[in-house]
Amino acid sequence: MMNRRHVMVRVAAAAAAACLGGRLPDARAADAPAVPRLTAQQIVERNVNARGGLAAWRAVTALAMTGQVDAGGKQDVKLPFTMTLKRPHSSRVELRFQEQTALQVYDGTQGWKLRPFLNRSDVEPYTADEARSAAVADELDGLLIDHQAKGSTVELAGVDSVEGRSAYRLRLSLKNGQQRQVWVDAASFLELKADGEPRRLDGKLRAVSLYYRDYKRVSGLMLPHTLETVVDGVKATHKMHIESVRINPPLDAAAFAKPRPPASGQAS
Repeated sequence: MMNRRHVMVRVAAAAAAACLGGRLPDARAADAPAVPRLTAQQIVERNVNARGGLAAWRAVTALAMTGQVDAGGKQDVKLPFTMTLKRPHSSRVELRFQEQTALQVYDGTQGWKLRPFLNRSDVEPYTADEARSAAVADELDGLLIDHQAKGSTVELAGVDSVEGRSAYRLRLSLKNGQQRQVWVDAASFLELKADGEPRRLDGKLRAVSLYYRDYKRVSGLMLPHTLETVVDGVKATHKMHIESVRINPPLDAAAFAKPRPPASGQAS
């Protein structure tokens, strides 16, 4: 689960969709709201400070989160999850449903998934697309913090309204050649929205938007505790509600290794 704030929500939504299986108003206003004139670098600096500071984030090597993912359906099912992220790209997501545990694990090079919700008891490798996506996923601190060290450049692309708030729209050119946009609140300087990785559905490549809400301070760092993935043209969205966060938790060396399938006849 949990874009790494971008990767948080992307992984969570992917896990829920993979295990179990609207578009919001356009962020851009017809008339750009008036905000202080700042350069892209000034906006990034204020964002970094608002989120806890560069030194504090550089000291973070891992995040562990627990919470619930909205699975949707007529009964509005919410599934408990545990997610661990380790720099630069390792991740482990556990999703519980009906006494079973689905897993998505990526060790930085290879990935595996276990999907008992689909009556699959074997540990399956990531598809080529999943592995490629995991390899280029954002680090746990997101796109803007330490962006120069990550080989990214940033420019101010405009000013929009995001869910009623004035936001600077920053365009980042990443080291891998991709371009991403991030919307930064003109008042709090926290991210409100970001481009996600496009998804191919029904033969069409669809834009993905990631929304960040309900920021809370954890050990001096500001982290969103509600994240939502919105796919263009798809009514259903995926929300992740984070209930607890641990900074630099002790990690088992096997946490990011290939998982073992559950014993035959036993719930995972």
